[in-house]
Amino acid sequence: MKENDFKMSIGVFDSGMGGISVLSELIKLMPNENYIYYGDSNNAPYGTKTVEEITKLSINACDFLISKGVKAIVIACNTATSASIKILRNKYSIPIIGMEPAIKPAIEISTDKKIVVLATPITLAEKKFENLVNKLHANEKVIKVPAPELVEIVESGDINSNMVKQQIQHYFCDINMSQVGFVVLGCTHFIFLRDMIQEVIGKEIDLVDGNEGTARHLKDTLLTLGLLIHKNNNDTQVKFFNSIDNDKILNLSKQLFKYITNSNRHI
Repeated sequence: MKENDFKMSIGVFDSGMGGISVLSELIKLMPNENYIYYGDSNNAPYGTKTVEEITKLSINACDFLISKGVKAIVIACNTATSASIKILRNKYSIPIIGMEPAIKPAIEISTDKKIVVLATPITLAEKKFENLVNKLHANEKVIKVPAPELVEIVESGDINSNMVKQQIQHYFCDINMSQVGFVVLGCTHFIFLRDMIQEVIGKEIDLVDGNEGTARHLKDTLLTLGLLIHKNNNDTQVKFFNSIDNDKILNLSKQLFKYITNSNRHI
């Protein structure tokens, strides 16, 4: 497929490879679109950087995607959304769709149980998160658990080892899990560790993430603007780029994509 064939694609970016979990949800909901994915693995994780640093990196990612002619951008990263979405929306004329931890659906279902939010330090510390919790009157229910190490684990591709399980167990060791009804996965990297997190916390506690909600938001936006492709596209493709421009990282991105989608789509 030629470069021009990717004009009017949907652009997706993340601090690394975690946003591939969002990409899979987008494709599930909008299978006729083409997609360009940009992972900034060279600067991962974003969750331990300053807001200024994250904003600069997010602008770089958006500039790259816009240079490819995308019609909309999904910030497939809770941290980048928290730090920079207002600036990005002011800077660019195309739709910019962000992420936020899926506290709202957990609150709506959970009555008397606590809600653990597993996320990066920046996501949990930012005003955007505080405003969301206040808006939902959830201050007494939310337990914040920063988990930056999990981002690096996914970036390494080592998602099934016993060391990963021990790290997850460490996050929950001081929490009375009998009082918890939901664990919110507040970082897109964590979706790749979903099965292991579920194993650690137990099947009686539900996991929730914001990927589906983000995909629906984008679909509704494109539909409103008349930009959604309705006709069946039998040649729909995904193109991967990364700030670490070598075969190893790009191959790992593609492996993670196939792992989460079980897809034979051409990439």
